[in-house]
Formats: sequence, C-alpha cells, structure tokens
Amino acid sequence: MKIQRFVCNMFEENCYVVSDDTDECVIIDCGAFYEEEKKAIIGYIHGNNLQLKHLLCTHGHIDHNFGNRAIFNEFGIGPEICIGDEQLLSMLSEQAKTLVGIDYSETQPPVCRFFSDGDIVSFGSHSFKIINTPGHSPGGVFFYCEQESLAFSGDTLFRMSIGRTDFIQGNYDDLIASLKNIVAKLPKDTLILSGHGPQTTIKEELLYNPYMK
Repeated sequence: MKIQRFVCNMFEENCYVVSDDTDECVIIDCGAFYEEEKKAIIGYIHGNNLQLKHLLCTHGHIDHNFGNRAIFNEFGIGPEICIGDEQLLSMLSEQAKTLVGIDYSETQPPVCRFFSDGDIVSFGSHSFKIINTPGHSPGGVFFYCEQESLAFSGDTLFRMSIGRTDFIQGNYDDLIASLKNIVAKLPKDTLILSGHGPQTTIKEELLYNPYMK
C-alpha cells in the first residue's frame, strides 16, 4: 500500500491518496481549498495512472470536504460518509462562515454512499472497515485496514491529543467512549494517520496522550 499525504487549506488538514499495486486508489478527506491543492491531488492521481474508486470522508466538517466538488467534476465520484454526519455535510457554507469567516457557495456533489459501523470499503487488493467514532461529530469514523495494521482517524484522535468537541453537534463523553472502543478493538501497534498533524500509534497514545489514560 502507498499513502501520499497532501496538507491542505488554512487548517493544515491531511488529505490522503491511498493506492496499491493494482493502481486502484481512494481519497480520504479531500480538504483541498486552494486551486494549487486541487491540482496537486488530481495531478498525482493522473500522473501515477491511478483509478479512483472512492472519495471517503471521516466526518462532515468543512476543512475535510472543501475539495469534494473538484474531485466529482474531474472523476465523477461523490463523497461517502457516515449517515450521522449527513446534516453537517449539507451545512458546509454555514460552517465556512462560522469557522473560517468566508463565503463558500460551492455546491456539494451528491453523496455516493452512506455507510454504517462495520461496513467494508474495498479497492484493489485492500479493504477498510468502518468503525464509528462519534464525539468530534456524530458521524465521525475510523477507516481501519487490518491487512496493513493502520487506521485513518480523522479528527477523533491526534498525536498526543483528541478532536475538539465544542463545535456544533460535538460531545466530549461520546468522544471518550469512542477512544475506549478503539483501544479495545485495535492492536496496540496500529499506525494512526490523523486528520491533522503527524502520525502516531495506539501504543504511543496510551503511554503519552492524557485523554487516553
């Protein structure tokens, strides 16, 4: 598996293009806001002769979804998101005004799929299992790849920190419960690729993250 990270927009959000030796790929959290970011992601896919199969969203916040329209326009693939964040995804213009103070009128493409806890997303010779992690938002999820012992955590878990819960529909108790669920389900050596900042592991977070004590 090859993972290419693109750091996007004013929030320095991590967008990932994940591919394997079949040349099929997925995008996770296309937060591309500036034109050069959109061109970089699209150019990477075309330049490596990749076939995009899924546009996956760990949750419905604006900084992780700025680029959905650009991807849809280029590849004809709409976002896939947990049903719990359907409302948030429909409120991106309101989020942009509230969180960033900008006017954002770009229409979102139609949702391709609403997934639920335990669902499987497949591409190439790999698959991700959906693990619901509400708290930062109602429909936050992990994308867990058991084959590679790694997970994409969105804004649920960061290196030495966790996602904020003071945004609309956030809930601190739900987030802590989600972290306990993740610890119970995933091996300690699982690599965590977060929605912002550097990678980490479950083991490191259990040792050093104050919210994981």
